[in-house]
Amino acid sequence: MNFVLSYIILLKVDCKADLHIHTVLSPCGDLSMSPSEIIKKAVEKKLDIIGITDHNSSLNAEITRKIGEKNGVYVMMGVEVNTREEVHSICFMPDIKSLNDFQVFLDSKQTFFPNSPDKFGNQFIVDEDENIIGEIEHLLINALDLSITELADVVAQMNGIFIPAHVDRPRYSISSQLGIVPDNLNFHVMELSPFAKSNNFLEKFPWFKTYSYITNSDAHYITDIGKSYNCLKIEQFSFEEIKNALKYSILNFPEL
Repeated sequence: MNFVLSYIILLKVDCKADLHIHTVLSPCGDLSMSPSEIIKKAVEKKLDIIGITDHNSSLNAEITRKIGEKNGVYVMMGVEVNTREEVHSICFMPDIKSLNDFQVFLDSKQTFFPNSPDKFGNQFIVDEDENIIGEIEHLLINALDLSITELADVVAQMNGIFIPAHVDRPRYSISSQLGIVPDNLNFHVMELSPFAKSNNFLEKFPWFKTYSYITNSDAHYITDIGKSYNCLKIEQFSFEEIKNALKYSILNFPEL
């Protein structure tokens, strides 16, 4: 009897990832940013991985993942959280249960100030067919009642990914609000905005040079998806694999 041994060789391949995208749930998100349209644009831009990161709410993340699974796009489910210091940070959770638990925690820290759609924009929850199935009535862009270090520690306890967002921006960033990185901040990688290359951020803030970075589009409009992205070397599409690959990302900035 002859035996044939088959070997599966796992090779790390380059995957395009844009990990900071807003849906119609964010008041600043354009009404074209439905989960289905986001996935359609991701496919068009040949993105392998995207991150859904609405302001202080994850309620459109799960449906985007489901649509992504049908179209070959891996969706990281997360939130862009605004802390007490007015610092924005991206938080990803490994599964639906963790995401829901994290949302309960965020809701306990929310300031329930009524939204004014005419002033700030709508905050819609939608389904796969772009039907509006709900609307958040309190304004989602307010700062929550927790510090950035407290937030990072909670994300770590939940086995999530914590990324200080667009650290080069003159507002809502670590550099603008704190000027430094707290010694005890538990983060995986930092994010540069699509404009970091042109604004010479690392030359202006040389003490930030020692950190690892990714860059993302921070898309609020369909046409912005994938304008800035990362190349991640991964063996398989999994949360832990992507988490480990972030620190070795190759950044791709748009030509501005």
